[in-house]
Amino acid sequence: MAFKKITAADITYFKAIEGITGVFTDSETLDICAGDETEDLHYLPEVVIQPETVAAISKIMAYCNNEHIPVTPRGAGTGLSGGALPVFGGVVLDMKRFNKVLNLDKRNLQVTVEPGMITQELQDYVKEAGLFYPPDPASKGSCFIGGNVSENSGGPRAVKYGVVKDYVLNLEMVLPSGEVIWTGANVLKNATGYNLTQLIVGSEGTLGIITKIVLRLIPAVKHDMLMLVPFRKAVEACEAVNAIFMAGFTPSAMEFMERDALEWSMKYTHATGVALPDDIEAHLLIEVDGNDMDVLYKDMEAIAGIVQQFDIDEVLFADTHEQKQMLWTLRRKVGEAVKSNSIYKEEDTVVPRAELPELLSIIKRLGKEYGFQSVCYGHAGDGNLHVNIVKGDMSDDDWNNKLTEGIRKLFTEVVRLGGTISGEHGIGLVQKGYMDIAFNNTQLKLMKAIKRIFDPAGILNPGKIFAD
Repeated sequence: MAFKKITAADITYFKAIEGITGVFTDSETLDICAGDETEDLHYLPEVVIQPETVAAISKIMAYCNNEHIPVTPRGAGTGLSGGALPVFGGVVLDMKRFNKVLNLDKRNLQVTVEPGMITQELQDYVKEAGLFYPPDPASKGSCFIGGNVSENSGGPRAVKYGVVKDYVLNLEMVLPSGEVIWTGANVLKNATGYNLTQLIVGSEGTLGIITKIVLRLIPAVKHDMLMLVPFRKAVEACEAVNAIFMAGFTPSAMEFMERDALEWSMKYTHATGVALPDDIEAHLLIEVDGNDMDVLYKDMEAIAGIVQQFDIDEVLFADTHEQKQMLWTLRRKVGEAVKSNSIYKEEDTVVPRAELPELLSIIKRLGKEYGFQSVCYGHAGDGNLHVNIVKGDMSDDDWNNKLTEGIRKLFTEVVRLGGTISGEHGIGLVQKGYMDIAFNNTQLKLMKAIKRIFDPAGILNPGKIFAD
């Protein structure tokens, strides 16, 4: 794919646009925007632009569209599939200055927010009004809500409350042509034409630049309870997940952590509040929430009774706020802990919940076949298992070549089980070579046709999702 290289005249044009705070070509800024949290990939942009107005973005996009300059939108850079990497250079459109709440409509339980707002800051803002925005990715303290929308992020509480798509009502976006549109309406039901809003959610910045987001909210819950259950067999931890749901309970979170995941996170965070006997293979972190403590106590007691059917050690009930925070920190820091130990690749598998035990067995079998170590953790309540493949002692040749075959075999098995190759991290750059496993040629042609309708010149976040 051939794009125009940026010239001094292009830089001069960008600097003259009203509503742009910064146009950066210095090596430090370019280097920051050359990577995200995906492995150790690095692609330098030619210029980084930080707009402050929709009008400025419109002018940037129209100009780049006419000049055939690639544009890569960037949020906080916390992505795990390479979705914000400028693989063809060009412009990185850094959305960090679009960071405000524009309107909180308490009467209709809605909030309008700009895409550069940090997810946890949004949650804290609406919480002060007695409201709740549930999607909570592990990186919620740093990731942007716009990136969450672009990836259709989930998080631990998706099992009860759903993912980002379940809360997005309407979007303002700038098309590659520079035109500005709204995708829908600020209503809970909408059967008017094609659902453009849900098309944009999860489109990974390939169809337009999101500039405003209208989210539905729900009333805040008052109480939660949390427990950590140690299992002597990891497969039984997976089996217990479905047993809890089959008994009629829907926890607000149900997280799976293999032994290595928890042990590495404890070392990384210097936590000391969890015993880890030698015979424990995995843990479930189970939370229930609601407004009636009596109901929560009964639910927790019943769930504790269900897990007693399996080979478990002593259950840890988090009695204090500090204990709860410690346990959640351990879970949310697993990814960082794994990354600090070794070069790794993270696969974002998802299967129907009842198939988790078989998926875990397949992962371990493939590890033996291809010589890799895996550290598994994730959102067991909705069948989403993150598979961290650790390089460890693997040779560079096996890591770069043989492992690809093993990952392809893993994804093939995931699809056979009724799942797919990404639950919440997206396809981006690193998974696009596996899209043929999840979709046939007809499906891929339809998706590519949609991309061409929105972006006929192919300038917006090129090199993502599709292998060609």
